[in-house]
Amino acid sequence: MNNDNITQLMADFPLIKNMVNLSEVSWFNPKVTSLQEGLPYVGLDESNIKDASDRLARFAPYMVKAFPETAKNNGIIESELIEISAMKSQLEQQYKVEIKGKLLLKKDSHLPISGSIKARGGIYEVLTHAEKLALKAGLLELTDNYTKLFSEKFRVFFSQYSIAVGSTGNLGMSIGIISAKLGFSVSVHMSADARQWKKEKLRSHGVNVVEYNQDYGVAVEQGRKEAEHDPKCFFIDDENSQTLFLGYAVAGERLKQQFDELHIVVNKDNPLFVYLPCGVGGGPGGVAFGLKMAFGDNVHCIFAEPTHSPCMLLGILTGLHDDISVQDIGIDNITAADGLAVGRASGFVGRAMERLLDGFYTISDQRMYDLLGLLNKVEGIQLEPSALAGMLGPIVVTNDIEYLNRIEMNNDKLAKATHLVWATGGGMVPAVEMQKYLSKGCY
Repeated sequence: MNNDNITQLMADFPLIKNMVNLSEVSWFNPKVTSLQEGLPYVGLDESNIKDASDRLARFAPYMVKAFPETAKNNGIIESELIEISAMKSQLEQQYKVEIKGKLLLKKDSHLPISGSIKARGGIYEVLTHAEKLALKAGLLELTDNYTKLFSEKFRVFFSQYSIAVGSTGNLGMSIGIISAKLGFSVSVHMSADARQWKKEKLRSHGVNVVEYNQDYGVAVEQGRKEAEHDPKCFFIDDENSQTLFLGYAVAGERLKQQFDELHIVVNKDNPLFVYLPCGVGGGPGGVAFGLKMAFGDNVHCIFAEPTHSPCMLLGILTGLHDDISVQDIGIDNITAADGLAVGRASGFVGRAMERLLDGFYTISDQRMYDLLGLLNKVEGIQLEPSALAGMLGPIVVTNDIEYLNRIEMNNDKLAKATHLVWATGGGMVPAVEMQKYLSKGCY
């Protein structure tokens, strides 16, 4: 974009000036509408989520064999849901505000296999591709017991094919580990901000890790180029993949089941607010879609981004989506929240979900570190910095009276609200790395 365009954007959207100054900002979406009105723009519906859920159920016996840590959930990759009342009390004291209702944590940070939310979408897309190849080759029937995939015969078959992906870290971890286990040759193109321990873990699984000195966008571009030159190479496109999106979306129906088991009611008088850290947008976008399908207009999804990488907020605020990057407006896209270090948002997710997202806010690296330390101190839970982006959400929402009035959220409803912070990663961070994170917070 040229300077004249940027100047005009600044005039049209004054919030951008605060974003450029790296201030923490919030913006509640005036375009948000009902599920009924917003759903046609997504291009997907309940039947697509059911298809994904059924596929994951078919693969469950294989997952138990290949990854014994999934056995306790019978091969279904799912995370714990817990109440964090001590953290709620600490947030109220620190920010001098009452958070009405419950505060819960969804521990996708501790999902098996790769310890992050990416274990949902990334693993699902690889399984979808593997199933397609095996069905086409006549080696598999939909009615088969998929434990047969855990064999040398299938590893040899899949070894003819390769998979490539560009990643800041966690998506590459999920895709690399499952692809290598199945027998694929897999290359993960990792951006400069990817953590060294993630690269080493991937290499220990036999994954080819390609490192770049540039950001996420370059890693994705190079991964795509590799796949273009090899007809047997499948490129997993975090920016545009509907398959990834649906892998994440299954989380909605599963959360609903967890709520039912815990007798947590969600309806017009018992609203649900969900706070999702956002990078390129595929993970939080897919989860938000699944949540909207499960809870309808009674769930309010809010994305959290680093002050240095507010790409989805920028794209939806301006309506430019992937036609603008944070670098275009002078933001460096350098953040401690490596999984969120994305300069240009997914155009697919932005356009699909812009009418179904309640809002956005940004959070500084230091505040993420501080919240990380606080959560460890009062709840004994350790996450990576990016996973704490959602923790500020209940404070942002509680303090925005204009937004609460707009969605007709009175004190009676708020008293019965559920606030859910989606913890996106950290369960597999080495102890030495975790101590480095904790040392940067004020607790």
